[in-house]
This record gives sequence, C-alpha cells and structure tokens, in this order.
Amino acid sequence: MTQQPLALTPEQVKRYSRHIIMGDVGSAGQRKLMQSKALIVGAGGLGSPSAIYLALAGVGTVGIVDFDVVEISNLQRQILHHSSDIGRPKLQSAIDNIHAYNPDVTVVPHEVRLESDNAMEIISQYDLVINGADNFATRYLVNDACYLLNKALVDGSILIFDGQSTVFLPGQGCYRCLFPSPPPPGMVPNCAEAGVLGALTGLVGSIQATEALKYFLGIGESLCSRLLLIDALSMTFREVKLKRNPACPLCGDNPTVTELIDYEIFCGVAAPEVAGVADN
Repeated sequence: MTQQPLALTPEQVKRYSRHIIMGDVGSAGQRKLMQSKALIVGAGGLGSPSAIYLALAGVGTVGIVDFDVVEISNLQRQILHHSSDIGRPKLQSAIDNIHAYNPDVTVVPHEVRLESDNAMEIISQYDLVINGADNFATRYLVNDACYLLNKALVDGSILIFDGQSTVFLPGQGCYRCLFPSPPPPGMVPNCAEAGVLGALTGLVGSIQATEALKYFLGIGESLCSRLLLIDALSMTFREVKLKRNPACPLCGDNPTVTELIDYEIFCGVAAPEVAGVADN
C-alpha cells in the first residue's frame, strides 16, 4: 500500500468510473484499491460476496484460503460458485469466476487448512483479513494471528436469520475481548446443522467488503469498537459498543497469549472436525 501508485489505463478509467467520480474515492483512491491486498478466509457464504465485491472494486490482490470442493448444497448461498462448478475445488471455481468479473485482479489461492504453523506466513502477505470461517478454532486462530501481525481484521458470522459484523484494528481490541473463550463443543450449531437464509450471507458479506474498502481508502467510520447485529426476520439492526478489555489474554495489559496455540485443543474439538475454512 506504500508503493508509488500506477497510472490508470483508459479501460480502467471506464471500469471504475463510478468510483472515480466520487469525491471520497477519485482516481487517487482507485489507485489505492488497486495496490491493496486482502485475504479472505473461506470461499463460502461470506467469502463469496466479499471476494466478488472486492474484485469488482478493483482491489489488486485477493487471497483466498480454502481447500473444500463445491457441493450442490453450497449453491443456495455461495454466489462465487455455479452449478457447473459442482465437484471442482472451490479455489479453482473462485479464480475463474472472479476473473470473469474482473480480469485485472490477482487471485492468490491458498489451498491449505489454516493452522498455527502456516497462518502467520499466509496472513503476513496481506494488508487486511476478512474472516468468514464457520468454526471457532479458525476464528480464534485468525484473530490471534492478525493481532500478532498488526493486521486489520473484518469479522462476520451468520446463523439461521441472524448475522453480525465488526472490525478489529491493531491496538483497539480483538475477538477475545468480545468472546474470551469459546462455547462448549456442540452448544452453538453451525449452518450445516441449523441452516441459514441464503440472502443473509450476501448482506453480511457485503458489509465486510464495504468495511474493507473503507479501510483501504482511509474514509468513513469503521465498525471498529462497534458490533453490528442483524435480525433478518424483523430486518432490524442494533449496535453494541465494544472496547478493548485490559484483562484480555491477547491484547490486554498483561497478555498470556504471545504466540499461536493449538486451537483445536483450546476449542475442545478434534482435528478432523475443524475445517479451517468457511462453509457458511
């Protein structure tokens, strides 16, 4: 994000014209987006709209972590994949479909399970992380790695008719301030067990993409220190104020978590149950 911005080509001026005419974006802002790098954890329900809107906006590099294949049950909500992609690796589907939207974008595939021994190396390559993981082990792993690497994190989650999103910026709290420890295994169902309204994933994923774009552009008021709660049945939005917890084991005054840990043990789940990606 610090390198000298490149000039826009005539085709790019046309492609991004609706950004360029905006006072808060302009050609300078568009060049910022083109030099930005975002990592999306999971090519699922939340990662799909996030990836598409970042690509359409011209974010230069979009990394995606996933190692799953497209299943027919994914298509109810995962708009990054089509019926013709069933059985294909999600990353290959993601690359093809993102490039169909915008061939200018560099898509970097990370076809691995995100774990403690690779998270720091992968996340360190990016300016910001969008977390769409559907399991607690990965959520805590991504949070801890982002904090230790001083990276911005845009968090989101959905279940049935409920969604939420927030932003964690370096030095201004983290996921552990909000949820110091995970719930007991089996207490909170995932989408495969309880279901989710497909359109809700688009709403929350779009919010995550919007927060990422605002961060890259340096404009507006982010969701940092605010948790946005969405009830799709009543279509109501509530905010809960967040603040850094001085007793937080990660970002508090006397941290006890100073490196990545075994998140499967921390969350009380066995290794095979932790997908490491999102299937929201």
